[in-house]
Amino acid sequence: MPLQAPPLRSQRLAATRSGELGSVHSWELVTAVDGPGTRLTVFVAGCPLRCLYCHNPDMLEMKDGEPVTVEQILARVRRCLPVFEATGGGLTLSGGEVLLQPRFAARLLRGAKELGVHTALDTSGLLGANLTDSMLADTDLVLLDVKSGDPDTYRRVTGGALAPTLEFGRRLARAGLDGGHAPEVWVRFVLVPGLTDDVENVERVAAYVAELDEIRPGAVTRVEVLPFHQMGRYKWAALGRTYELESTQPPSAELTERVRDQFRAHGLVTY
Repeated sequence: MPLQAPPLRSQRLAATRSGELGSVHSWELVTAVDGPGTRLTVFVAGCPLRCLYCHNPDMLEMKDGEPVTVEQILARVRRCLPVFEATGGGLTLSGGEVLLQPRFAARLLRGAKELGVHTALDTSGLLGANLTDSMLADTDLVLLDVKSGDPDTYRRVTGGALAPTLEFGRRLARAGLDGGHAPEVWVRFVLVPGLTDDVENVERVAAYVAELDEIRPGAVTRVEVLPFHQMGRYKWAALGRTYELESTQPPSAELTERVRDQFRAHGLVTY
């Protein structure tokens, strides 16, 4: 993705601060993965968490990306308009952690909405405080990654704190109660045998998601239980980083279904 960058470093810094320029690792056109329809998913670089099962360890630092302008991405969005219209798709901002670059994200969301495009944010919620009310108004769907229901397990999995994610989810659930814009929420939970599969841990996540639906009925329209996989292992090796889940196997079909049934027991549509 070549960039016609401003010639002076000071100009680049100014463009970054204003959100006109962001650090982007990659983008791809995908179907039925990061939201409804066919999506242009933009993976921004940089993430404050260090998840043990991260399958994108090559984009944990902002320096891992390339400088890309908002206009470059919106130009690609315009080229995809016929596909979006035909499939009910749109633009998804992912990462990394998209809320690590909130001004860049804000400009992309606003630009996409001006084009009439459905927008989605894929986030851990850790930096949910960076999502302004105006950004929320430009967001149609939030893919919220709730990685654990137990704070200690969450810290073991991610190196971070669970509380900000829980509060962000509640804020999303409260959105629209005053008649304003209310984004749809999909909750994602990665099932890792021996790490996140404990019955009580899963129950805490399920109860939390049910709580969001009590705050605003219909706030969470689906839960996705994502079975752990080893597809990102080679990236860790290539980067010379220690991969602690080397010997962890993907969950069995029986375990995956048990966990999905725990969510369903709370009346949640679960896949």
